[in-house]
Amino acid sequence: MKGLAQEFVLHAWHRKNAFFYLVLVPLSWLFGLAVWLRRWAYKTGLLKSHALPVPVIIVGNINMGGSGKTPVVMWLVEQLKAIGYKPGVISRGYGVNVSTATSVNAGSQASEVGDEPLLIAKRCACPVFVGANRVQAGEALLKAHPECNVIISDDGLQHYRLRRDVEIAVVNNDALEGAWILPAGPLREPVSRLKTVDAIICNGQKSLEPAYEMQLVGTQFYNLADENLKATAADFMGKNIKAIAGIGKPERFFEHLRKLGLTFAGMGFADHHAFTAHDLAKLDCDVLLMTEKDAVKCQPFVQPHYWVLPVEAHIDAALLPKILEKIVNK
Repeated sequence: MKGLAQEFVLHAWHRKNAFFYLVLVPLSWLFGLAVWLRRWAYKTGLLKSHALPVPVIIVGNINMGGSGKTPVVMWLVEQLKAIGYKPGVISRGYGVNVSTATSVNAGSQASEVGDEPLLIAKRCACPVFVGANRVQAGEALLKAHPECNVIISDDGLQHYRLRRDVEIAVVNNDALEGAWILPAGPLREPVSRLKTVDAIICNGQKSLEPAYEMQLVGTQFYNLADENLKATAADFMGKNIKAIAGIGKPERFFEHLRKLGLTFAGMGFADHHAFTAHDLAKLDCDVLLMTEKDAVKCQPFVQPHYWVLPVEAHIDAALLPKILEKIVNK
């Protein structure tokens, strides 16, 4: 249902017809007022926020749809682990109904804990908990893993109930220009909110100042049926290739594949699409390429011709010292 609502909002925003100006724009003014009042209530103490006993880093965004938060979270986990920290990750678990804080491990099911938390657990080998209440998720994680000394929240910039030491906003350049706040546009909060965060990461070429640039890099595929099997784009040349992407911007994945020199038929799906065996059985091909985020949902019905392209975030080196400066004395 959320996916359909998101598609409707983006469609109305791009078309900007009479319905947009007469109905959605006034509603955006009301929504913007509600957003401002809610944030003001937390800031003044009218609504109670809760602190965890360890530093909390929020990696979020101000727009609907994918902006690249999860690669940033995984980059941050690895960077902190490399200098001796023991990070844990909390997440809402998009599209799943998690009534209590739940631990995620490499053997969890995406349908029960969400695709992105499962991907983080598999890639980073660190404690991951999901829950609608991020305060409870953080408390449960620390109770189960008292060795953790920093919490990273995948999304949650607007979850003001959880106090934070560092706010990182990940943005897509094309999602901000001329955009309206919900429901007339894709923004959860106004662009002015970016002035209050500790760091802005631009996914792609940097267009905001001050900001840090991020590029997603990946050239080697692995076979989903046997992760020990590796391949490069050259290994797929001359074969019938199809590619799927159930992410915020499928075209970004397809463009990545094109830059690797591949020719293929691409099929985009809604972000967090729950793939089924039936979905993929209809795709007649020698090679089926997918993102890691989609791979965790396709694992239960894997076939030998499923290949996955993992990507890593390359982020300006100056960002990590800025984050450490904020958390080192907590």
